[in-house]
Amino acid sequence: MFQLSLRRRGISDQAVLRTMEEVPRDLFVEETDRDAAYRDSALPIACGQTISQPFVVAYMTEQLQLQKKHRVLEIGAGSGYQAAVLSRLAGQVLTVERYRKLAEAARARLEKLGCHNVEVMLGDGLNLPANIGPFDRIIVTAAIEQLPENLVERLEVGGILIAPIGPHHGVQTLVRLSRTEAGIERKELVEVRFVPALPGVAREL
Repeated sequence: MFQLSLRRRGISDQAVLRTMEEVPRDLFVEETDRDAAYRDSALPIACGQTISQPFVVAYMTEQLQLQKKHRVLEIGAGSGYQAAVLSRLAGQVLTVERYRKLAEAARARLEKLGCHNVEVMLGDGLNLPANIGPFDRIIVTAAIEQLPENLVERLEVGGILIAPIGPHHGVQTLVRLSRTEAGIERKELVEVRFVPALPGVAREL
């Protein structure tokens, strides 16, 4: 039923559908929300953040057109669910999280699942160290009002970046950037709602 609901929403990539079926979403939600884990809705997690609805995770993943050779950067690890999905389809995943509590919990879940090609980094995803990158794919899983240029610069030629761009408290547009030899191509996809991407590493809760 889970895979069927994603098909009905328009997800057609067989590898993405198979991965969504294989990754146990119930391990990435709060214990009180286990019964709702496979509903097509976002759910609250610690630190005032959310785990995105399955359709949005599948849609963003599909838009990345992942291959096993790709190195992926994710901004906003959250529960670690999106990184777990990415790990099945890409070669390496670096996911950055500003909340220590979330980063540690995500790291533990990913290790338990055997996602050994994922590195969870505590840090500011909007201001990464200069020595990180470049990447074949970049995915931002929190709302940004403007795309930081230093993020775009980390994208390899032939690379794809996807991010929700728009007001922090409202509706954003999912935007896909593709870097070609000639420059950057931009395509607006669908409207979404994400929690805001905030600068800096969060203080301990």
